[in-house]
Amino acid sequence: MSTKAMSLRLPEAKAADLAAVARADDMPVSEVVREAIDNHIAARRGDKDFQKRLKKRLEEDREVLERLAK
Repeated sequence: MSTKAMSLRLPEAKAADLAAVARADDMPVSEVVREAIDNHIAARRGDKDFQKRLKKRLEEDREVLERLAK
């Protein structure tokens, strides 16, 4: 699996909280963040309102891409 490095800017207090949670769970901060992202995406997949917005965006993007491909 390939990976992509990303930067994340957090207020100092939130970064300290995140580091403390990671230490308490004996996990690297990066793994805690990946887990949180996985949970967020899973929640969105189960959210009917989000799915409607996603499908609308998909149709809008499809229209633009088809127009550009002409």
